[in-house]
Amino acid sequence: MNDSLTHGPPGPESPAPEDARRDSAPGYGTSEPGSAPCPALGGLRVLDLATLFAGPLAATVLGDFGADVIKVEHPRKPDPSRGHGPAKDGVGLWWKLLGRNKRNLTLDLSTPGGRDVLLRLAAESDVIIENFRPGTLEKWDLGWDRLSAANPRLVLARVTGFGQFGPYARRPGFGTLAEAMSGFAAITGEADGPPTLPPFGLADSIAALSTAYAVMAALRSRDRTGRGQVIDMAIIEPMLTVLGPQPIWYDQLGHVQPRTGNRSANNAPRNTYRTADGRWLAVSTSAQSVAERVMRLVGHPEYIDEPWFATGAGRAAHADELDEAVGGWIARHGQDEVVAAFEQAEAAVAPVNDIRDVMEDEQYRALGSITEVEDDELGKIRMQNVLFRLSETPGAVKWAGRPHGCDTEDVLTELGLNDREIAELRDGGAL
Repeated sequence: MNDSLTHGPPGPESPAPEDARRDSAPGYGTSEPGSAPCPALGGLRVLDLATLFAGPLAATVLGDFGADVIKVEHPRKPDPSRGHGPAKDGVGLWWKLLGRNKRNLTLDLSTPGGRDVLLRLAAESDVIIENFRPGTLEKWDLGWDRLSAANPRLVLARVTGFGQFGPYARRPGFGTLAEAMSGFAAITGEADGPPTLPPFGLADSIAALSTAYAVMAALRSRDRTGRGQVIDMAIIEPMLTVLGPQPIWYDQLGHVQPRTGNRSANNAPRNTYRTADGRWLAVSTSAQSVAERVMRLVGHPEYIDEPWFATGAGRAAHADELDEAVGGWIARHGQDEVVAAFEQAEAAVAPVNDIRDVMEDEQYRALGSITEVEDDELGKIRMQNVLFRLSETPGAVKWAGRPHGCDTEDVLTELGLNDREIAELRDGGAL
């Protein structure tokens, strides 16, 4: 990695209240008093050329752990996520999450000036993340041959719906299509209902995490070889991976998993159940020992002695009986009573939270999973914290998504351009 690339705009460095609580837990606060640990990805520069949503989220994850992420947006067509979903005072809230820990540069890559600036940036960067249709960078004379010539150590992550080749490669691709094509929608929903798509960017998010992992794998290879490489990330593939053994089931047995609603074909009881006070709880019994504890708890130990109870598939075949036993018991008790009884029995249960519950949940509070950030446009805002905890080099949310192009002059000045050159680029429509 380019250890000299440590620049970036100033931002709030002190932990937010949730972070402070989390950092007091074992495994945190291990640096010397008064010293700030070097971020895990400090010295790494990432150019985020992508939009909606997998590519930008991958860059966000890298920025959360210290990478200097420069978001490159079209001067006249900002990232559409700035306008997706609800806004407050005209400020898009989704962007505040997706654009956090990023500096914002405007650049029209289709212009000669924009191309030249990007090549100069590429020469001083470690990673570029893009999600244009295959052939778009090449059309702008910014293909891998030009980028790698500018910087042989560069890693280029290309995130598209269907990958860089194949019969679908040039189709418009979105996460919704991956959720459908992968088989996810086909197994989601009630048995007698239609296939169900998730009401959020599931495939994009999974592809984003996969892309961040792919970037780190490519950088690890670069440590050994000194050479960068191209990552071809098709959003339809990580989605297929998380569906587990379905391909091998079909290959070896011809088995096609049906829709089963909240039930599982592999174990029971496994469902959501309503409590006496109108709340919903999820119960899982993937482990045989847990299934036995649940049946003792709800007053039906006789099922444990049934031959079919000894396997998950056997229990799943008797899901109606088990759901009646578990659901009937839960329906006679309030949520707090049920959770306490399950906890004492060492059985697995969790409330079905909506976002209001998530924001108040004591486990999320203990982990610091929601963090508070001071924002110049909106004041104090809360959002998800970084993905995981590192004991020596923890990540941090230093700032939320910033205004379109607000760091353009700073980034270009760091690159060595003077005021006249920046003005010429602006006059030529490149900025």
